[in-house]
Parts: sequence; structure tokens; C-alpha cells
Amino acid sequence: MASSRLKIWLLYVVLVSALGGFLFGFDSGVISGCEKAIQNEYSLSAFKHGFTVSVALIGTVIGAFGVGRPSDRFGRKLSLIVLGFLFLISAAGCAFAPDWLTLVIMRGIGGLAIGGSSVVVPLYIVEIAPGPVRGRLVALNQFNIVLGILVSFISNYLVALAIDQGTWVWTSCERIANWFVSAPMAAESVKWRLMLGVESFPAILFILLLFTIPESPRWLVRAGRKEEALGVLNAIGDPQPAATLANIEETLASVRTGQNVPLFQKKYLWPIFLAWAVAMFNQLSGINAINYYAPRIFEQFIGPHAALAATVGLGTVNLIFTILAFFFIDRYGRRVLLMFGAIGTTLMHFIAAWQISLGENASAPIAIAAILGFIAFFGVSQGAVIWVFISEIFPNAVRAKGQALGSFTHWVMCTLISWTFPIVATLSPSSGSYAFAFFGCMTMLQFFFAWKLMPETKGGTIETLEREILK
Repeated sequence: MASSRLKIWLLYVVLVSALGGFLFGFDSGVISGCEKAIQNEYSLSAFKHGFTVSVALIGTVIGAFGVGRPSDRFGRKLSLIVLGFLFLISAAGCAFAPDWLTLVIMRGIGGLAIGGSSVVVPLYIVEIAPGPVRGRLVALNQFNIVLGILVSFISNYLVALAIDQGTWVWTSCERIANWFVSAPMAAESVKWRLMLGVESFPAILFILLLFTIPESPRWLVRAGRKEEALGVLNAIGDPQPAATLANIEETLASVRTGQNVPLFQKKYLWPIFLAWAVAMFNQLSGINAINYYAPRIFEQFIGPHAALAATVGLGTVNLIFTILAFFFIDRYGRRVLLMFGAIGTTLMHFIAAWQISLGENASAPIAIAAILGFIAFFGVSQGAVIWVFISEIFPNAVRAKGQALGSFTHWVMCTLISWTFPIVATLSPSSGSYAFAFFGCMTMLQFFFAWKLMPETKGGTIETLEREILK
């Protein structure tokens, strides 16, 4: 009975922290239903339109790069609380933005929160999770990211439906909007503002629940709070809390003396390379080009209303196969999943490229099936592996900095891909095929990286992994 209570408590702690992943996913996905209306309202050029979509990604780069040291100094839990407030400020600020510049600034703040959460959430979970279930618990963060994306698609669809049908939602929003602006607000303007503003509610819930969970035991040892760390290890059901505490103390001996351990030194070059490669290939797969521009991609094959509904199907497929990864990641390992996913995503991309190149002669069912197939293979492999793997391969002394480096690489590549994808895709009716063919080549390269270079990290404690990777 006591063991069951400990497992439930550990699951609760992980789920609360993983709400940061839900906000990450929601904020990333919600823009897909808004970007066209925002472009029309502010008469944005192609460059400004791309910047509006990508500014959150620029924020993620800054957030991912800058959060490592503060999380080391002030703790994982406080960092998560601050990130929760950034999500809330961004969502509310976008909903009531008086002009395009304010909207861009608020989206940038949301990007800071996404980038920071992509570092701190998996960092917190990997530092609190026992070795045998570490992969699954960190994968819960990815599950929440995908769930957030799906909920954002559903939310966008329901908001659009409510506004278009003139329901009480539209009437209420119109009244609220008129409190803040002198002239009546158009339905399309209210629509995208409500889509972006809905995120305020889960952000508030995230902030409140964070006060109920403990600090990371690894960070507590780092801060010299040994007894508190032992209490947390006991509370989460660590099988050998005293031995785990001793291992943590050993790996953090230099840090506890006040030494700031630099990441970029010779002995850390291998985990640095691994984190860089996994993060780079994750984005070169084209996942966020599809997530951010899904409605426009689907519009080539079906009507605009059906395209918005189809994004819900895309999110559903992503969620289902991310759940499958939850059961596979600790059983088969990170490397096998990545190799399997790379084969599938390569095939799906080449099929999609072939269909898009056919233009009006393309088969809508085949093209959409290929895109959904890519999402399925990605969800069961790369999507689940990236944050688990990067959070495992760095030593305790530099884990926050290493996680920040991996996330920084991820978001830099994401920004470049999402900004250039619409430019390439609009060169001609069939030019999108070049983008998908490129993505297919990159996932093919990823297969060889996983096969020849990537180590397996399942099982064991993160302290034993540290010794194996650095030997």
C-alpha cells in the first residue's frame, strides 16, 4: 500500500511539472489556426508574416540558451514558476494586443517560456525519476507537448466554429472586446485573439500546482541541502535513497565547493556532439514546418474548413503514437526507436514529395496519409526520444547547461526551418516537394547516425550513465 502511494505521488509530481510541456505544445500549435487571420488583419508582407510566426521561435532560442544558469542558481522549481508566469503574460498579452508590434512582443515572451520549459521540465523530471522508469516519466513531458498541440488544434477549431456560427461565445467576446477598444472588433480579429488567449487558463493552473511539488533532489544536494534531498528521495520511492544520495554527492563534489563547471571542455565533447546531433536531426525532419503550417499544407488537397479540421486528425495521430512510445522507450531503448522512426519518416516524406510534385494530379488521400504517416513514425520515435536522451547524457555538474545547449540547437534549427519553409513552398505550385524531399534525406542521415554513433541510455541511474558516457 505504501509503495502504491509513493508511485502515485511520483506520478503526480511528474505530471504537474509536465504541464510545462503541455503549455509548450499548446503555444507551439495554436499559431497554426491564427497566422492567416493575423496576416490579413495587419496586411503583413511575406517577410513580416514569417517573422510573426517565427518570433516565438526566436524567443525559444533565447529562453533555451539563457535558462541553464538561473535554474542552477535558483532551482528547477522556481524556474518553472517563472516560466508559468511568462506563459500567462504572453497569452493574455496576445489576446488584448492593441497593435502588431505588441502582438510580436507577446509572442516573443511566449517563446522565452517555451524555450525555458524545453530545458527545465525534462531536466527536473530526469533528476527526480528512478532509473528503471526514467524514460517513461520523461516521455510524459513529450506526451504533454503533443497533447498541448492537439488541444490547441481542437481549441482553434471550436473557437472558429463558435464565432462563425454567431453563438453566445461570439456575443460575449464582442462585448469584452468593446471594453478595450473604441470601435467594434471584427469577428476574425476576435477569433484569433480568443484562440491565443485560451492558453491563460492552463497557465494559471500550472502556476498554482507547482507550489505543491518538491524541488529536484539533485539540485538540493548542489545547494548544500542534503537532508531535504534525502527526504525527497524517500518521498518519491527511491529504492536506495542513501546510496543514491552518496552517488549524487560524489558527482557534484566540485560543484558543492562553489566551482562553476564550464560545459565546453574536452571531456564533455562527446555528450555535446550527441546532444547537438539529436536536436539538429529532430528539426531537420520537418516536424515543426508541418505543425506550424498544417492548415496551409492540407489546403492544397482539401478545402480550408476541412484543412482546419484535418489538423485535429494530425494532432490525434501524434498523440496516439506518442502514447505507444511511452510503452516502448524503456523496453526497446532510445536508439532502436530512433532507427525505426527514421526509416518510416524517410519513406513518408518521399511519398509526400512525390504527390506534391504532381500538382493538380496529386491524390489527396495518398498525400494526407503520407503526412499523417510521418507524424505517426515521428511520434513513436524522435518526438519521444529527444528530450529523454539529451537530459540523460550530461553529467550532474553540467546537466542544465547541456540541456540548454541541446534545446538551443533544437530551437535555432526550428526557427530556420519554419521561416524558410513557406518561402520554398510558395516558389511554385509544386515546389513544396523540394522541402519534403530534403526532410526525407535528413531523416535518412539520422538513421545512420543512430546506427553507428548513438549510445543506448536506457536503465541505470544518471550517475552510472555519466561514468559510462565519459569513460
